[in-house]
Amino acid sequence: MAPSKRHRAAVIGGSGYGGAEMIRRLLVHPEVELVRVASVDHLGEPLSAALPALEGLTDLRFEGIEAAEAARGMDVVLLALPHTVAAQKVPDIAALPGVKIVDMSGDFRLKDPAAYRKWYESEHPCPQRLKDFVYGLPELNREAIRRARFVASPGCFATTIELALLPLARAGLLEGVLHVQGITGSSGSGVAPSAATHHPVRAGNLRTYKPLDHQHVPEITETLLFAGARDLSLQFVPVSAPLARGIFATAFLELAEEWTWDRLEALYRESYRGEPFVRVPARRLPEVAAVSGSNYAEVGVAAGPARGGRRTLTVFGATDNLVKGGAGQAIENMNLMLGLDEKASLADPGPWPP
Repeated sequence: MAPSKRHRAAVIGGSGYGGAEMIRRLLVHPEVELVRVASVDHLGEPLSAALPALEGLTDLRFEGIEAAEAARGMDVVLLALPHTVAAQKVPDIAALPGVKIVDMSGDFRLKDPAAYRKWYESEHPCPQRLKDFVYGLPELNREAIRRARFVASPGCFATTIELALLPLARAGLLEGVLHVQGITGSSGSGVAPSAATHHPVRAGNLRTYKPLDHQHVPEITETLLFAGARDLSLQFVPVSAPLARGIFATAFLELAEEWTWDRLEALYRESYRGEPFVRVPARRLPEVAAVSGSNYAEVGVAAGPARGGRRTLTVFGATDNLVKGGAGQAIENMNLMLGLDEKASLADPGPWPP
């Protein structure tokens, strides 16, 4: 008989792509038992009705139960819900003693309700809890996450861009106007297709959306300022790409000419030395195929020739938007909060070819 697992978890909102990735990894977790999945879709049906890869692997079904009922008796609840919806569930769950929350939505990433109102175009449903959530980027906040009861997991673009720029922010090298382009796969748009995400339109196409106005801008800015950036103005342009998974971000900035490629690479390697899920690849430049399907992120830099005492720098980051940029990082945060191995159920590399 297999030994019983030490912790109990519930997922609320498990019928989407992020929920599917979360459920898949929880089912193979060595220390955490997935007890229930609450959803407003596929009620009473087996999880495989929405997540066909789970056919025959679990007897769990989608349950149409309230958040408090789903959370009762759990050690941790993972919210895979849209913004504003997640925040409405938090008060009832938080009222249950000892239950920890990992939220994948954008509801608790920003500390200022006015910023939330501006970027999410809605009043915050639970502003009194904003101060209680720790921002869940382990490479920046690991010890705070270990002590936290509530964690807001970062967004997919935010994770990729923050990891790409974190070493520069920590070194005091990030300030002023910063130009970033982020290219993303279609799974980031969710299960329900729209006119812009439907496969026939997306498969052979590149298009921008929300240029300079994406909701992850304040999240990225707030995080990098906390890490050591100064007077930062992020100019971010997201691009939809014809791939299912993955994000590739490129940032453009200038540094003093002494920042050669060798010096920059040394800075990045030292910054991420010992980090379990961030790597500076030996081939120097990241790529989506190397991280697709995994919780790993890749970062890299390229330095241009010196001109007038300055040098143009490009910084690159690659993640899987559903794993390190989503459900995988949520589980990484859960592991830290429960005092478990941070890598539990996450150490597998992605498939090759992707």
